[in-house]
Amino acid sequence: MYGASEGLRTVLLDAASFGGQAGTSSRIENYLGFPAGLSGAELATRGAVQAEKFGVRLHRNARAAAFGTRAGRHCVTLEDGRVFKARDVIIATGAEYRRLNVPGIGAWEGNGVHYAATVAEAQHVEGRPVAVVGGANSAGQAAMFLSRTSEPVHLLVRGDDLERSMSRYLIDAIRANPKIDVRVRTEAVGLVADSAVTGIEVVDWATGGRSLLEVGAVFVFIGATPCTSWLQGQLATDRDGFLLTGHDLDEHRTGERAPLPFETSEPGVFCVGDVRSGSVKRVATAVGEGSAAVRLVFERRRIDGAELL
Repeated sequence: MYGASEGLRTVLLDAASFGGQAGTSSRIENYLGFPAGLSGAELATRGAVQAEKFGVRLHRNARAAAFGTRAGRHCVTLEDGRVFKARDVIIATGAEYRRLNVPGIGAWEGNGVHYAATVAEAQHVEGRPVAVVGGANSAGQAAMFLSRTSEPVHLLVRGDDLERSMSRYLIDAIRANPKIDVRVRTEAVGLVADSAVTGIEVVDWATGGRSLLEVGAVFVFIGATPCTSWLQGQLATDRDGFLLTGHDLDEHRTGERAPLPFETSEPGVFCVGDVRSGSVKRVATAVGEGSAAVRLVFERRRIDGAELL
């Protein structure tokens, strides 16, 4: 949207539906301008409409398979063989949620085991107990949302507390919510199911004791891995595979000039959002980075004398 509104011919390629992880969020309450909050799906839909209004060419189900650079042009090749070429590329491929390492859990993904908490998932377990696994904001938001229709909501946190990775407003809301049962130093180790998910086995690492929680569904939010396999190692990353940008590239610098903020190890290729090393996992931050990256496209044009197409 920002690229098109600044006069750049802009194409958006998305492997699935628009919105990424934000689009799967049940409720976003800390985004400026929406004091009552809104769902991630609603925010993504509004963003797509706004982008299209400015002339962005939107491509759903356009999964990137390969990347290359030749003669100053960057090429993104899709799985279906289509090739898109541009002087500048902004990578916002985000990250995918990690799967819970529990035997047999894969058979129940999408049918009792979920990696998103939206109205669709909540309807299937209305009035029944559920478990949310994770200790960061996405897990906290899911627990709060699910507590509207499910009771109790068991929030299983492997760490010692919530303070390490969750925003204060969420911690306070969770502690004040009688429907949410917070269990720290607790890890899921087994799933109980017959024709449907009926329980989850957990270990309390403080005591070493095992117990079975009767739940109708398990919602998993235990971190993410960057969606960078399509780049085939062509851009510098940190040890976890997230893309390095700006000053973080000092020791990897190979070009004639220092990378601009949000610029990767390949000149003219920028990176924003969750796929970037050191990013702050907030919707507002990702939106701000996207806007800044567009301005840096113009800065690169000024510095390198590159023609923008």
